[in-house]
Amino acid sequence: MAGEDDDGDAISSTPGGFRLRWDVFLSFRGEDTRSTITKSLYEALKSRGVRVFLDDDGLDRGDDIAPSLLEAIDDSAAAIVVLSRRYADSRWCLEELAKICESSRRCLILPVFYQVDPSDVRRQGGPFSEHFSAHELQYGNAVVSKWRDAMAKVGGKAGYVCKSCWYLTVY
Repeated sequence: MAGEDDDGDAISSTPGGFRLRWDVFLSFRGEDTRSTITKSLYEALKSRGVRVFLDDDGLDRGDDIAPSLLEAIDDSAAAIVVLSRRYADSRWCLEELAKICESSRRCLILPVFYQVDPSDVRRQGGPFSEHFSAHELQYGNAVVSKWRDAMAKVGGKAGYVCKSCWYLTVY
């Protein structure tokens, strides 16, 4: 049961308060970045005690992949989205991104623009243009529209731009 403190602010009587399972959810295109920048970022965060969800590390054996990924997004305080040239080629990456952007509980979203221009992400230009065109033919405008909105939102956020780096130093 919740009550109020001396200032009239609501307080929770839940012992220890509510804690999410993950501090950070990493969204990335595996074949583009798994063994480079994503691996470096994951290891750096993990070594500092950050609880990081990585698709092959955060899933329990026997879990259904899609529901588990979507649950992990809801159970994360922040999302780091590593946007690479083929990120939008993956329907699953776009579904993750849409879920991150529409999550009922707002989380911090930090984009890493890995060898892509943030304006191409924002406008779905450059390498993303053909991917979205192909998705529209396969999935229709209604589905792709939510993916486009998510890309535009994340592309409009300040983040890290890595034009030629293969790792990211975390201090």
